[in-house]
Amino acid sequence: MAGLDDVFGDLFSSVDAVLLFSPSGSYYERFADVEDLDVIVVGTEDTVGAETFVELPLAFDDVKERIRFGLEGALEQDVIDDGDDLVCATSMFGDGTDTISRVRADAESHTGIYDLFVKSRAEPEVIKAVLELAIELGKKGQKGKPVGALFVVGDAGKVMNKSRPLSYNPFEKSHVHVGDPIVNVMLKEFSRLDGAFIISDAGKIVSAYRYLEPSAEGVDIPKGLGARHMAGGAITRDTNAITIVLSESDGLVRAFKAGEIILEVDPEAY
Repeated sequence: MAGLDDVFGDLFSSVDAVLLFSPSGSYYERFADVEDLDVIVVGTEDTVGAETFVELPLAFDDVKERIRFGLEGALEQDVIDDGDDLVCATSMFGDGTDTISRVRADAESHTGIYDLFVKSRAEPEVIKAVLELAIELGKKGQKGKPVGALFVVGDAGKVMNKSRPLSYNPFEKSHVHVGDPIVNVMLKEFSRLDGAFIISDAGKIVSAYRYLEPSAEGVDIPKGLGARHMAGGAITRDTNAITIVLSESDGLVRAFKAGEIILEVDPEAY
């Protein structure tokens, strides 16, 4: 009978690099001592003094999200190349490394999620909550019908100065935050109406029903996208906010920063 090395040896054969997600010092040293092997540590902080490190803004509980973010970050930092064969070692069931997977780096599947977190001044938990809300709306719609939505996150004071109310602000005297399940239900209901949601860096919902008034001159968006995307792009050029936009027409979720699209994902594939 073949030994475990014979069975699992193919998992590590001819790999270009190993990505270790938040490894212990001893686990890292086991790989760091292997000759001709690139070792990349991925985590919220570098606790092992790694030569190559990719930072995670959050300790993603979902392993798929954790690995996806780590791969995009490694590609962005040019520490791996498109087409590289990689082994990812991470934790799924406990604190220690207990899960190994082999993947291939694919620049074509790049979504921009790493840029979304890294280039935003808002807290990572806030970005994640808003993105997940937009994706859930994209999947389920509003009462089974497609819906569009625009979330402006960060630099709320300046954004409010560059916008005006379309209706009564239901959040004017409240102190609710995005990510709360009850609040998310409210946001889904309000998304049926016109206007943008304004959310602070810390996740406080400052306003709904805002009409954004920055000049759209010089903002370039793909053909077929309308006023919601134009406004979402323009406000990020004139402020330090990011916007997350759900398209009613094609169902995609896009994010803007500095007037440019930095993320585009299909909710059904996320």
